Amino acid sequence: MSELILVTGGAGFIGSHTCVALVAAGYTPVILDNLGNSDVRVLRRLATITGKTIEFIEGDVRDRALLDRLFREHAIAAVMHFAGLKAVGDSVADPLHYYDNNVNGTLVLAAAMRAAGVKTLIFSSSATVYGEPESSPIPESAPCRPESPYGHSKRMVEQMLADLHVAQPDWRIALLRYFNPVGAHQSGLIGEHPQGKPNNLMPYVCQVAVGLRDRLAVHGGDYPTPDGTGVRDYVHVMDLAEGHVAALSHAALAPGLVTVNLGTGQGASVLDVVKAFELASGQPIAYDIGPRRAGDVPAYWGDPSLAHSTLRWKARRGLQQMCEDSWRWQKSNPKGYGN
Repeated sequence: MSELILVTGGAGFIGSHTCVALVAAGYTPVILDNLGNSDVRVLRRLATITGKTIEFIEGDVRDRALLDRLFREHAIAAVMHFAGLKAVGDSVADPLHYYDNNVNGTLVLAAAMRAAGVKTLIFSSSATVYGEPESSPIPESAPCRPESPYGHSKRMVEQMLADLHVAQPDWRIALLRYFNPVGAHQSGLIGEHPQGKPNNLMPYVCQVAVGLRDRLAVHGGDYPTPDGTGVRDYVHVMDLAEGHVAALSHAALAPGLVTVNLGTGQGASVLDVVKAFELASGQPIAYDIGPRRAGDVPAYWGDPSLAHSTLRWKARRGLQQMCEDSWRWQKSNPKGYGN
C-alpha cells in the first residue's frame, strides 16, 4: 500500500493540483478541506485525471478533535499543509481572521501531528515573507520583512516550525516559499476559480477574457519597473505541485528543516501577463490602471537555485504555457466547477 499523505486545503487550487502530482508519484492523498475557498466538485475531476477516488474529509485544521480522530483512523505518513488564507488586501482589512486561520490553524495541526507521532510536514509558505527586497533575484538568506498581515502570518508559522524542529530534531519539515502560482492542469479539468472577486491577477484576467468581468483593475502604474506595473515571479501550478513531491522525497532521506524558494527566477510585469494572455486566448483584455494596493511591493522574483540543488526541482513551464493552460481551463469552465 502506498503512503497516505494528508493534504490540508487539498480541494483548493494548489492543493488539488498537488494531489494529482502525488498520485502520479505513487502516493495516496487524503484531503481535509473546510471548503472555505474551494469546491467539493473538484473531487470528481481529480478522479477523472488520476483514475483514483481520493478520500475527502470536510473539516477545519483548527478542529483538534477532528484531527485526532483523523490521525487515529488513518496511517498518515506525512502532511502537506495548504489550508491557509492568501489575499494580501483581505489580510489588511481583517488581520485577526488571517492570524486565526493561518497561525492558529498550523499550531493546532502541528500539535495534533506531534500527538499522533506524524513528524513530516511540507508547509505552504510564501515569498511575501521577504517584503520589499533589496534586490532580485531573492535568495532564501534575504531578510524577512513582511509588509502585510498575510506575510506576517506566514513568517510566524515558519518561525514556529523552526522552533519546533530545534526542540524536536527528529521532525522533517520543508518550508516552501512560493512566488506567484498560476496556470492549470493541462487537461483543463481543474484550475483556479476563486469564490467572489479574484484577488490575484491571472484568474481576473481569465474572467475578463471569458466575459465574466468587463475590465481588469491594475493596482498601480507608477512603480519603478519597466512599464510601471508590478513585477512578479509567476510559476506554473503543476511545477509547484511537483516541487511539493520533491520536498516530500527529500524529507524522507533524513530528519531536518529546509527552506526553499519555488519560482522560475524570472520576473514578469502585469502588462507582460496581459499581453501573453491575449496571445494565448486571442481575446483582448481591457484594463484600467488604478492606485497601488496596500501591502504590495513593486517587484520581486526569486533565486530558485537552492531548490534545484537541494530538492532536484526546477520550474519547467514558461509564461506562455501558464497562460495557455489557464485559458483552456477558463474557456471550458467559465463558471468554475459549476458547469
